[in-house]
Amino acid sequence: MVTVSEQAKNKIEELKAKEGKDGSHGIRVAVQGGGCSGLMYDLEFDASERENDQVFEDKGIKIFVDKKSILYLIGTELDFSDGLNGKGFQFKNPNASRTCGCGESFAV
Repeated sequence: MVTVSEQAKNKIEELKAKEGKDGSHGIRVAVQGGGCSGLMYDLEFDASERENDQVFEDKGIKIFVDKKSILYLIGTELDFSDGLNGKGFQFKNPNASRTCGCGESFAV
């Protein structure tokens, strides 16, 4: 299961409103090859479930994860920070054995 923090939920709702996304839109979280640690996170708005998706809902946010990515994302929390030490979405992934300095890629 993938979850969202209260801060991430608030930012997602803010971005949905700003971009004119309706209530059917959730977020699609995926893992792709690349980045300095080998794997990268991909995050985007999506309104529909695809074949073989796992679909979760947390704090009213629908979360779509493809079958391949779920293996890397089980137990991950999507968070958001706007502090001095970094701004943006952050993935708290218990499966990652290491992450890069920017936090956008990881290895298992």
